[in-house]
Amino acid sequence: WALHLENVTVSLSGQYECTFATYPYGTKAARIQLTVKAEEERHYLKKVCLEQTLEIPCLEDAISENLSIYPLKWLVGENGREEELVTKEPSCPAVYRNSSMLLGQRVLLGLNNALKVFPTKITDDGRVFSCHVLYHPERVQKSSTTVRVFGK
Repeated sequence: WALHLENVTVSLSGQYECTFATYPYGTKAARIQLTVKAEEERHYLKKVCLEQTLEIPCLEDAISENLSIYPLKWLVGENGREEELVTKEPSCPAVYRNSSMLLGQRVLLGLNNALKVFPTKITDDGRVFSCHVLYHPERVQKSSTTVRVFGK
């Protein structure tokens, strides 16, 4: 016996119990605690040389998955602040936000929604770029990449 749940949302979190009657042993029960997470986040470190092109995949482990069918956004964080760089809706061109001025128009959304920054500058060192993919109104997958810039 199995319980199959479709269109899982956070509201389905809770304790589930399966009860059945057996002969001659009586009623048997099993309980399981289900926790549905709204977000998954993975963290990466990317090293790049000064003045080179930095390319960060949106979700490192989702190469086989077609991200173009989901809304996504790229953000950049520095000194505790996070600002939106690019948003992309399915079947629409990417929208670059004013905060991309922080990077001096060096930001471009590449193939498979990878973020490209060219050329890298010493001020990019320590910045955290994060990609947020909205698979479902209650399910967001995040990938954050901290950048380390090295001189030649």
